Amino acid sequence: MLLVKKNISNISKILLVLGFGYFFWLMLKITFEYIPFRKDVSFLMIKQTEVIEKPEYLYFFYTHVYTSIFVLLSGFLAILRKDFGLKNFHKNAGKIYIFLILVFAAPSGIYMGIFANGGIYSKISFVILGCLWWFSTFKAYQLARQKKFKEHKQWMWRSFALTVSAITLRMWKVIIVYLFHPNPMDVYQIIAWMGWIPNIILIEYLITKKHL
Repeated sequence: MLLVKKNISNISKILLVLGFGYFFWLMLKITFEYIPFRKDVSFLMIKQTEVIEKPEYLYFFYTHVYTSIFVLLSGFLAILRKDFGLKNFHKNAGKIYIFLILVFAAPSGIYMGIFANGGIYSKISFVILGCLWWFSTFKAYQLARQKKFKEHKQWMWRSFALTVSAITLRMWKVIIVYLFHPNPMDVYQIIAWMGWIPNIILIEYLITKKHL
């Protein structure tokens, strides 16, 4: 029985790594669309009002885009809790993840949330998401400093659940558009909330059930 459980656990980890690897590659392709630095590609095509009227918007946008891909990777490597034969690899990956979110990714995400598509409901959701992302990451940092590693691990999972909203938001968009063909602005209002609330609910359930 123990052998069966161990095999299931190993298979789950392999599937987790493969699944993340696939979606990370998709996110990397999206990031490559914004290299080199341009004002008229992909998402920015529908944000020309902000690009023209608010010169700082592009700086926040590219800060968010360029740091978030490293946040995704370092966060995933940190939650695996392995050193891969390298001294302090887990600790250093966690430091990179926390630093990038607290200083760059979350603040720029909050700013962008103020100008999100989909009206006031989308704006509220993205601003809340950015604030919770920053807070959960800072809480994980505090607990690590206090050597409360069990609580640190739980808050890191909360933070990472919000990090992967970049992926789940796009998954929900594909599903909703395919099934219901709603108005584009309605899609933004829905996925703005669906991108992160189910993630947090799942993590809270796993923490409550002591799986994390």
